[in-house]
Amino acid sequence: MRSSLSLFRLCAVGLTLSLTGVLMSRCGSRGGGEETAAQAVERHPLPDTLRIGTLYSPTSYFIYRDQEMGYDYSLISQWAEEKDMVVDLKVAPSLPRLIEMLDSAEVDIAAYEIPVTAEYRQSVIPCGPEYITTQVLVQPLKNGRPEITDETQLVGKDVYVEAGSKYQYRLRNLDNELGGGIRIHEVARDTLITEDLIGMVSDGTIPLTVVDSDIARINKTYYRDLDVSLPLSFPQKASWGVAAGNKWLADSVDAWFVQESPKRRQAELLKRYFELGKNGGADPLKGFSLDLSKGTVSPYDAIFRANARTAGRDWRLLAAIGYVESGFNSNLVSWAGARGIMQIMPRSAVAYGLPLDRIEDPEANIAAAARIFADLDRSLARKVPDSRERVKFVLAAYNAGIGHVYDAIALAGKYGRNPQVWDGNVEQALLMKANPEYYSDPVCRNGYFGGRHTVAYVMKVMGLWDKIQRKIPR
Repeated sequence: MRSSLSLFRLCAVGLTLSLTGVLMSRCGSRGGGEETAAQAVERHPLPDTLRIGTLYSPTSYFIYRDQEMGYDYSLISQWAEEKDMVVDLKVAPSLPRLIEMLDSAEVDIAAYEIPVTAEYRQSVIPCGPEYITTQVLVQPLKNGRPEITDETQLVGKDVYVEAGSKYQYRLRNLDNELGGGIRIHEVARDTLITEDLIGMVSDGTIPLTVVDSDIARINKTYYRDLDVSLPLSFPQKASWGVAAGNKWLADSVDAWFVQESPKRRQAELLKRYFELGKNGGADPLKGFSLDLSKGTVSPYDAIFRANARTAGRDWRLLAAIGYVESGFNSNLVSWAGARGIMQIMPRSAVAYGLPLDRIEDPEANIAAAARIFADLDRSLARKVPDSRERVKFVLAAYNAGIGHVYDAIALAGKYGRNPQVWDGNVEQALLMKANPEYYSDPVCRNGYFGGRHTVAYVMKVMGLWDKIQRKIPR
């Protein structure tokens, strides 16, 4: 029993980090006079339009602030751009459906982590980046260190996992291997999902959970107080894939991946999605420490005041947004590329006439943010008539993108909640969009979204705005 546990831990050491960019070239010549990969690629020119299949997920593809993002999506988009191919993206509802889309030639390539197993190898040729993940323990750091450093220390501990998930099955097997003693708590899938459980470990609601290492690494960029270093399973390989008859396309992808440009891009994206902190200037999940004792909110109060009429709202609300977005740091650049005091995305800056070389200028940045806020307010007025209540919806749209707020309003209406009330209604519907059952619902048009931080963001800004109003005169 101990030998098997030690074996998978030894296998996992170093391998879990292969998510950070271990690439294996599957190209090269074959013996017996067969056609080389280079010859096959030459004989099969790349298409003008690349039909890409993927799934919504926090790693592969999602929409944030109305912009398409994701590690896999960004990588394959660069390949298509360099090869002058137009991207035609299709999002599958499940992995089995994605495999069907490959097999039926609905898509050319699946840019998603398909497990490299005997089952899938019959119909899918692996290519592109190789991912190696394990299931890991999520635990709070105590004095900067993990308390549990060996799986045997789980005996007598309470571990919470999704009911019916692979994490539950692995824990049961581990419990048997250890002779019993792990207290496994099953959490119903219709109430909480994996990412919620990670947040609950951070805030102390539950002591421990288990997730895949890639999901753990992304969430650690939000929760720096967690440790995700202890593997609890054998490593699992995954990769992009093409249909069995398209080895030439797999060879084309692999040939590109061994070049320097994609290697640099991959390193940038790994840092962006798996390492950079996601909380900006003032962590929405923590308390705020803004000093209002001098009768001012920030050095930019005059600019906030000057743009209040444009925003159609109290200048102190704009100031509260600026603090939560950046801590009033005009040079801040977020993991997603948002910049300046009000954390404006470059695409939004261009749309609102803000030159990119001035995007970090406080006056120009705040002025553009006021116009964005006003447009979001007008767009949501029909769905949320009450002006005060609508502020919360606009804040959520500013933070997450209006598409996800529209989805949450639609979900709220469909599932018996009030679509015109934020607290306990639309905010709960936004949280539901992290669950495949709900983000795949026909009323949703923008797919997956982890809404926990946006919900906290709205609460944070509203709370700070209220505090500023009590301390600082209009």
